[in-house]
Amino acid sequence: MNILVCVSPVPDTTTKITFVDNNTKFNTEGVQFIINPYDELALTRALELTEKHGGEVTVITVGTAGTEPVIRKALAIGAAKAIRVNCDPVDSLHTAQAIHSAISNESFDLIFTGRESIDYNSGQVAGLLAELLGMGLLNIVTSIEVEGSDVIATRDIDGGKEKVSHPLPCVASAQKDLCEPRIPNMRGIMQARTKQLNVVEYADAYNDTEYLSYDLPPAKGAVKLIDPANAGELIDLLRSEKKLI
Repeated sequence: MNILVCVSPVPDTTTKITFVDNNTKFNTEGVQFIINPYDELALTRALELTEKHGGEVTVITVGTAGTEPVIRKALAIGAAKAIRVNCDPVDSLHTAQAIHSAISNESFDLIFTGRESIDYNSGQVAGLLAELLGMGLLNIVTSIEVEGSDVIATRDIDGGKEKVSHPLPCVASAQKDLCEPRIPNMRGIMQARTKQLNVVEYADAYNDTEYLSYDLPPAKGAVKLIDPANAGELIDLLRSEKKLI
């Protein structure tokens, strides 16, 4: 079976976030980018499925040439080949449209995304891509197996979990607990250098979204310590200052 995994480069979680151009653009200077953790889970599970059922895994990324180190890491983990859609993604719809354009002449049995990227956290690409492709969506899956021409998945829902089946092809978004992510070994890293990476142009004009400004979260206020023996003062503060009681 042929599986496509959508991979998004995101800033490392230790990155110090700053903005430029009057706070309208994320400052990428000196930022270390990694594979989005949910996408890494999707990639690992896709590899496990092809190892069990045969086939190969292709990864796809929407981004400029600066994203290629992240793509090479995905190849080092085990993907057979990669596609980079050469454009700077603006939002989730733009990303989904770019992926759809790049694979419109391809055939995949299963398409994985992460449940969301850890930078913008929109969680929309899987649903948008499924709609553009005319496929069903298994959203936020914590387990997935292939049985014949169907997939059997467990997914998170409000208040619990749901077990569902769906015919192939379909789109699935990966949630934590799906699997343990793989770490590339030296052999994989060496092989990744020669694996196929196709660059596909996507030049459609896109102006539906405009970023007006970014703001960092406000700094935490000072901590006020109350003597344990003075419960009355605490109650007064909660009532008068915080309006909690």
